[in-house]
Amino acid sequence: MELRTEQGGVRGRRGGGRGVLLGGAAHAAALALLAALAVGEAGRGLRLGPGEGRSHAGRSRRRGAQGGQGLLRLLHQPEEVYIRESTEKEVEPHLLPGELVLCEASMVWKCVQDDGSHRGIYGKLICTNFKISFLGQEPALEDELQFKNKIIGQNDITLQCVDQLFGVYDDRKKPIYGQLRKYPETIIIYCKDFRVFRFCLRYTKEEEVKRIVSGIVHQTQTAKLFKRLFLFSYASAAPNDTDVKTGTVMFESIKDWRQELERTKGNLKFKVVGSNEDYRVSKKLPPYFVVPMAVSEQDILQYHGKGIPIWCWSCHNGTSLLKMSTLPKEQDDNTMQMQKIFLDGMYKTVDKPPFEALKIEDLSSSLPSLPEIQVTYARFKQLFLIDNSTDFWDTDVKWFSLLENTNWLEIIRRCLKKAVEVVESLEAQNTNVLLTEENASDLCCVVSCLVQIMMDSYCRTKLGFQSLVQKEWITGSHAFLDRCNHLRQSDKEEAPVFLLFLDCVWQLVQQYPPAFEFTETYLTVLSDSLYIPIFSTFFFNSQHQKDTTLYGGSLNTEGSKLSYLSVWEWSVQFEPEAQALLNNPLYAEKPKLDKSQKKTTRLKHQRQLSLPLAPTKPAPKRGFFKEEADQLIKNILGKRISRLITSSDDLQTNFSEFYESWHGKMVDLHGLLLPRLEGPEIKVWAQRYLRWIPEAQLPGSDTVSTKVLDVMEEVQGLQKKMDEKHSKVSDEDVEASPFQRNPARLSSLFPFASLQRHSFKPVLPTSSWRDLESEDELARRDDEYVNLGDV
Repeated sequence: MELRTEQGGVRGRRGGGRGVLLGGAAHAAALALLAALAVGEAGRGLRLGPGEGRSHAGRSRRRGAQGGQGLLRLLHQPEEVYIRESTEKEVEPHLLPGELVLCEASMVWKCVQDDGSHRGIYGKLICTNFKISFLGQEPALEDELQFKNKIIGQNDITLQCVDQLFGVYDDRKKPIYGQLRKYPETIIIYCKDFRVFRFCLRYTKEEEVKRIVSGIVHQTQTAKLFKRLFLFSYASAAPNDTDVKTGTVMFESIKDWRQELERTKGNLKFKVVGSNEDYRVSKKLPPYFVVPMAVSEQDILQYHGKGIPIWCWSCHNGTSLLKMSTLPKEQDDNTMQMQKIFLDGMYKTVDKPPFEALKIEDLSSSLPSLPEIQVTYARFKQLFLIDNSTDFWDTDVKWFSLLENTNWLEIIRRCLKKAVEVVESLEAQNTNVLLTEENASDLCCVVSCLVQIMMDSYCRTKLGFQSLVQKEWITGSHAFLDRCNHLRQSDKEEAPVFLLFLDCVWQLVQQYPPAFEFTETYLTVLSDSLYIPIFSTFFFNSQHQKDTTLYGGSLNTEGSKLSYLSVWEWSVQFEPEAQALLNNPLYAEKPKLDKSQKKTTRLKHQRQLSLPLAPTKPAPKRGFFKEEADQLIKNILGKRISRLITSSDDLQTNFSEFYESWHGKMVDLHGLLLPRLEGPEIKVWAQRYLRWIPEAQLPGSDTVSTKVLDVMEEVQGLQKKMDEKHSKVSDEDVEASPFQRNPARLSSLFPFASLQRHSFKPVLPTSSWRDLESEDELARRDDEYVNLGDV
């Protein structure tokens, strides 16, 4: 038994360990003190680990003599006991504008089981209309975590982030939902960001247990009304700051779309239309979008925007990537014939042989369905929702087999392969590609974004990536509200499509780190932001839903439109020092040419670099046609000639040849990027899925990246000293680097956690322990005292 006071009080240990034993009188005094604290109201400052063999009196939460006897039995358990000074103030909850406390419970024990023992801390558990939060005086770490979120604390769980709730009844774990007849001794919360919290309620008052458990179940497991989301409470109460500019293109105006067309040289064949400006065409389409020049407004209105090829992106060689929502299947022959005639007319707007060809990719038949993706992810995430060391080591022996059986990595591989096939059609076959899907807002978003990231280096910058997500996912009307199941109304619509996309992007980032301006930490934080309901980015099903939702008002008065925060405003979540970890210091920025060089030098296409050099000719004088028109004419003529001299069979470029040929060349970080698709190349996104599991951490494994950060910070510090030299600032006044880290405490959990106490891998699986040893032997092992020192 170990006694500690936070101000260096009495400390001792029972058994054959190396700690200092208490003397007889001191030991008796300590026992009396602990018993008195358990019986009286002064026990608010006591922190005890409730052991497995606690008395029935402790379980029934009764006070008095029986509670004292239960506490005395605790003194024979190999657990830590902390006594906090009674002069300390209780931690007050940090509430956001519009946030209200709904219920709370005191004397709640937060369990920590990262090293096989039963450690923890007493505190208060509260539930608000925004989050579940545990308030307790935790001991300060040697290296306090500096990558902090200003909205979500270490012990905060947003209501949308709660995935599953379990209760422990007499050492049995059962899911809890709906109306409860019996309340659990311990509540376990599994989060969508893979954190696991265990809160023991054995010493909490029975009335408070009923209130807090019922409140958490009601707020996280029952269906909600749309306008009861905290997003609206926060937006109506928080001050509106519309002056914040992130640099991200939001694609909410005709100007944004026209600039994108000009950037990709697609403005000669496509046009921006505003037919849906008042949402009279479709509620799924944005107010403005891009279609081929030959598409008329009548065509758009005929099937409410369905069956229309919508532009996504234009390639450097004149080919384009488009998407289309399929027409509903009809049984009537006449209706089907009319639909066929309509679709043939739409295809001809981008399929103009011999000048332009079109390839149609039906993603509904070539990629997994949404229910299949959901089932696969549900199996996959169970591998990382670990709440104790025993379960971790039990699955460690067969972990790779379990991982393969989930099939999640195979789905990632199939999405990446489909994107490479589209790239091959655009790049090697000079063929337009049309992606089709029921609503063109799920797998179309995944594949189109991956293609643009592979082919367009601008999309690999931070602002370019954010603009890409805004263009394809937000204005593309991906149903975030349904796919993330924020309202808990229907599990049938839930599917982690956006998380699948981020996992695919992470595969590219880890294969080609210098090609991306952002880090994997950026992607991890972005995935966490899916469940923070103060940003509107991921909480609507469409642009129409966002623009037409009114808040407030009454029966006689109409509500008002609210202004929302965007997730791209990173200063809301992180300080500037923490935001530095979102940027890649190894990013190979594209060199900028001088204006004089731009006039005389033109970059050649990758396929032209192998041709023999020829003497350069002076550029012809420009007449009526612009440079873009000249280039388009050259491309068209080239395609016409190639089709006349080449058979149709030779045009079908083999996918494997294109893939292997590209990987046989030197990688151009600012050109085309193709992922490696072989078995071991598709990996588990360790930072996102394993960051909360101490047993999975690798001490010192992230020293390379942190050393790079240290060098960057040292350069910034020297620059600051040079700037302040003119102001005669002494060296003592210069602030230290905000990310001074102790290398001995770095691990693969960086930057989300420092090196933690963790359990060592047993020689035999824990299941074998139970067969080979008796309970007394296991109890003796638990009593052994191991001095971890400063680890």
